[in-house]
Amino acid sequence: MASSQRSEAQATHRADGKGGHRGSIPVGLLSILVVLFFLNIVSRLSVGPLLPVIEGEFGFRHGSAGSLYFFITLGYCVGLFLSGHVACWLSHRATIALSGITLGTALLAVPYAPSLLWIRADLWLLGVGSGLYLPSGVAVLTENTRERSWGRALAIHELGPNLGYICAPLLAEFFLGFFGWRGVLCAMGVPTMLVSGLFLLSGLGGSSRAQSPRGAMLARLVCDRTFWGVASLFSVSIGVGLGLYTMMPLFLVHDAGMARVSANLVTGLSRISALGSVFLAGALADRIGRSQTVRLSLAAAGTCVVVLGVLRGPWITPALLFLQAAFAAAFYPAGFSLLSSVFPLPVRNVAVSMVLILASLVGAGGVPPVIGFLADHFSFSFAFGAAGLATLASLFLLGFVPSRAVGQSAHERGNGSARAD
Repeated sequence: MASSQRSEAQATHRADGKGGHRGSIPVGLLSILVVLFFLNIVSRLSVGPLLPVIEGEFGFRHGSAGSLYFFITLGYCVGLFLSGHVACWLSHRATIALSGITLGTALLAVPYAPSLLWIRADLWLLGVGSGLYLPSGVAVLTENTRERSWGRALAIHELGPNLGYICAPLLAEFFLGFFGWRGVLCAMGVPTMLVSGLFLLSGLGGSSRAQSPRGAMLARLVCDRTFWGVASLFSVSIGVGLGLYTMMPLFLVHDAGMARVSANLVTGLSRISALGSVFLAGALADRIGRSQTVRLSLAAAGTCVVVLGVLRGPWITPALLFLQAAFAAAFYPAGFSLLSSVFPLPVRNVAVSMVLILASLVGAGGVPPVIGFLADHFSFSFAFGAAGLATLASLFLLGFVPSRAVGQSAHERGNGSARAD
């Protein structure tokens, strides 16, 4: 035991000492990455608050409106898949800049799209730009931060998306007071391009490149039952979180009877609870275990969604949204810890990308159109109740994840995989 601790300490020391350029936390780099991550998420989520306006102008049904997010998600998955290849060809820093420039270009192009087909194509491009960021963003941040400070640096980095969830509907509603929905997208595209260009010219983050994913590595993951179990859990979590979030303004307008301004305000403010829940969930995962924390998070979030589909009121609806957002966000500290623990280091980065691709396709790309379809044929309340029941039913997925995937270390998991091979 003591020998193991000494070895771990020596490994940490070597990792910290490797590359004298590393600092405890690179404040300048981290600050601009948080801003870029924030703009990345706001760009992707800004379409949701605008759906009631877009529906009215084009005469979309709820299913067609929800399908717009499928094209964003499809592009996002393509971006995630291409990120390793682009970062290998260019560099992580250039890939991050390319992500923001692509996002900004797509946001500026959507308002001038002459048809629904072109809108979908531009939204697909928006998704590609969004997907390019995360693998390179995490790689640049961890490369320039001492390993013992990774937890704090990544927690601060996560402020970007959490603030994006809060601010996307608020910014959309604010800009709608001055422009139409087209002007809102342009107002978000310009700063995204400017900050990305500033990051590229600043030289922050170095010029390191990624290793291109190999076919044998991908094949090994696809044949691993643990991979599919974890990917299924992430799919459910993204569906009950991001998938429902994108359709929340429509639900609040059509079924809860809120005005559009109030719906976007409530949707945005409800995500404030996620800022604290992610830190509490991380501590809970260390105390009671990752598997149990995942189970509690999905059970609580699913229950809130079921009740949201049954009960409505001026106070109970915002309260349920507040709780649902907190419980949905609580999944990720335990979920990423689980994901990191079951895959050895050489395949971990690829595993994260592949899990997010599949989970995004199902949770963020598949859930909004299904919610819209059920709302067209029944009601949003029925659709949300069904989504909550599906989330509760998904708790059985933990039983299909091998026991070694819940508590086994990455080193042991790697040895096990080697033996299996």
